[in-house]
Amino acid sequence: MNRLPLLLILLYFFILNASTLHAQDATVHGVVRDSIGKPLEAVSISINGEPGGAISDQKGKYEIKIAPYRDIILIFSYLGFTTEKVHLRLKPGEDKLLDIRLISTVHDFQSITVEAIRPGDLTIIRIEPRTIEQLPNVSGNFESFLKTMPGVVSNNELSSNYSVRGGSFDENLVYVNDVEIYRPFLVRSGQQEGLSFINPDLVADISFSSGGFSAQYGDKMSSVLDIKYRTPKKFTGSANASLMGGSLHLEGASKNDKFTWLTGVRHRSNQFLLKKLDTQGEYKPRFTDVQTILNYKISKKTDISFLGNYSSNQFKVIPSTRQTEFGSINEALRFTVFFEGQEIDQYNTGTGAITLTHQVNDSVKLKFIGSAFYSREKEFFDVLGQYFLDELERDLGSSEFGNIAFNRGVGGFLDHARNELEAFVRTASHIGTYRSKNHQWQWGLKAQIETIHDELDEWQYRDSADYSVPHPDDNPGQNGNPNQQIILNNVVKSKINLNSNRFNAYIQNTWNLDRISFTIGVRGAYWDLNEELNISPRASVSWKPKWSKRLSLRAATGLYYQPPFYREMRNLEGKINRNIESQKTIHFVLGSDYQFLAWGREFKLTSEVYYKKMDNLIPYKLDNTRIRYLAKNNASGYATGLDFRINGEFVNGIESWVSMGILKTVEDIKDDGYFRYYNASGEEIIKGYTFDEVATDSLKVTPGDIPRPTDQRITFSMFFQDYLPKNPTVRMHLNLVFGTGLPFGPPGPDRYKDILRGPSYRRVDIGFSKIAIDEDGENKSRIPVIRNLKSLIFSIEVFNLLQVSNTISYSWITDISGRQYGIPNYLTSRILNFKMQTKF
Repeated sequence: MNRLPLLLILLYFFILNASTLHAQDATVHGVVRDSIGKPLEAVSISINGEPGGAISDQKGKYEIKIAPYRDIILIFSYLGFTTEKVHLRLKPGEDKLLDIRLISTVHDFQSITVEAIRPGDLTIIRIEPRTIEQLPNVSGNFESFLKTMPGVVSNNELSSNYSVRGGSFDENLVYVNDVEIYRPFLVRSGQQEGLSFINPDLVADISFSSGGFSAQYGDKMSSVLDIKYRTPKKFTGSANASLMGGSLHLEGASKNDKFTWLTGVRHRSNQFLLKKLDTQGEYKPRFTDVQTILNYKISKKTDISFLGNYSSNQFKVIPSTRQTEFGSINEALRFTVFFEGQEIDQYNTGTGAITLTHQVNDSVKLKFIGSAFYSREKEFFDVLGQYFLDELERDLGSSEFGNIAFNRGVGGFLDHARNELEAFVRTASHIGTYRSKNHQWQWGLKAQIETIHDELDEWQYRDSADYSVPHPDDNPGQNGNPNQQIILNNVVKSKINLNSNRFNAYIQNTWNLDRISFTIGVRGAYWDLNEELNISPRASVSWKPKWSKRLSLRAATGLYYQPPFYREMRNLEGKINRNIESQKTIHFVLGSDYQFLAWGREFKLTSEVYYKKMDNLIPYKLDNTRIRYLAKNNASGYATGLDFRINGEFVNGIESWVSMGILKTVEDIKDDGYFRYYNASGEEIIKGYTFDEVATDSLKVTPGDIPRPTDQRITFSMFFQDYLPKNPTVRMHLNLVFGTGLPFGPPGPDRYKDILRGPSYRRVDIGFSKIAIDEDGENKSRIPVIRNLKSLIFSIEVFNLLQVSNTISYSWITDISGRQYGIPNYLTSRILNFKMQTKF
């Protein structure tokens, strides 16, 4: 039954992309030149709304066939130049000469410095923000597009968390306008998370590196996401609305362009979405975010800007019932729970930054940044549950097929938490750039003060077989019998106050030769809590061979330290390890970019092979989006793999891409393992779980390399866009993500048990849009309100089109025989969303 939507998609692709035969009686030919008359090679010439096209040769010459008696728009496009559109209607057999001049879009203004792609960032992928505006996105978070990038793993559509090339969620750097962004600490599931910091309506430039990044980027081990917000030129804005929330952004500039402002407001409620989860109840999520960027030009060479953000994410749920069916055709099970109680979570965060920029001269640019991050988080819940584990009738010939055959076990639980956290991070930094003819020097200094106050009070009670059984204590009761105690599970009670200071600095130099670019840099970091000093050298090189203008090769390596932040320091019992040290990894990256022509259009194939040697690792357990560290530097490991990405106009005029990754990441924990015990006959009689136990007839087992929690061996993703050939304003946007299963295991601190594999993550989101007013076209509406709109788009989105029940985590229970069951916690099911987007 779930195959029907897939067949419809395949049929849609077949019909939409089928070749059509028509008379080719008219010809357009000519030469494409730049503004000074120099011929331009590889200019794309296409017919608006139709597949195919032509490319100009080395002399700028082109030729294209078109159907007669049709009004068409011929489009000439070339990177770095204006796009030229020509309206034509030709007769059969007509041979039209059409020479075109394209104007360069690179301008030199006295008071503006235009920075091209920074040569030091050889591993950076850049994305045009307009490309992802129509990406079907169930969470509403900007980071969702990263799941379609090579090397990126994320198995939770509700969360903005992601892992890169075997790293954890905490190993990724995020910058907005050169300010490092922090996340809330207590979030344990995607449905609680709310809105991430980055506002898509404000973004001007997207840069992403999945490894081998230069010394200018900070002290994390996996990736960098570098975002630049827009600098407004005039008053404009946008508004978006859907069944799950909306956003509004306004921007403008003063008449003399000295003062500019950019403001965005977002509100979202996932209540409509969460009703589709297995756990039914009253969900009340409310997520609100306000951001502003103010900039004032003090002089032609100096300006000052302010970046401010306030975010309020509130999540409340009063669960009532849950029913989850799982297992196989040979063992079909049903897990039913009746709840009492509620959960109330609140995460309020604020970020502020002031940046002073001074252009000393044409060669030297200086920035001074002061920023602060504040987070106040509360996590309160008391949830009581009574559950039943039943086996279902699996005989297809029985009238009771699918009904309960017999009960496997009953039990109850009580989850309690009163957790509060307050974090305050202040930074002062300086960034400088010096450019000469073939060199670019970059340097930076940063000082950071961190204050964290955390109060933890949480425990679980499990009234299940082998979980909570009364235990006698050493004190006799009134009748002379030992008192009976109930033992709670996962008890965490602590109060933590942490104050520390960090200092770091970097310097790097990039120089360009004829076809080779080198970047060499070094980064240093010091943390006064453990008095640790780290030195991180990094280097990269790129080469464009003479024998191929379309090929570029690159290599990068470097030593990357990640000093622990608060979460890495806190173990499962809520205690802080103040002597913990930085994790470290060495990156080796080889990559290439190859541009090629297909269907008369230009495509780019990006490929990278990498190896990361990791030491001093801090092992962790992953539960939904919650990372629980063991707070010891007692592991080493590696990650290796291949990443590929092809992007271009698979359909003429709109960009799509396909990414694929192959990964293996493992770690070896030094002091893990267990004993196997045997009787006199050599038969195994019991399993111990710790080296602390001693036995005469036992065998010590050391697991060795085990998969890291993010070991997703194969990933495939695709963002594909298409439109109706005779009506390009009707478009389709497909987002497909696939990943093989991640490791998991039962609760507890023993990482070597986490070698089970969950099911593959499979998700298809699709959207259909109608462009009522085209941003690149002319608004001919006679209605005054609509006439002032630059664009207007209506969309219908189907999330989880194939109705796949993806698993994010497991709840563990034990039946009367002592057998443990991992009950899958499923993510969202299929849901329909309506959306409207407009710019004015």
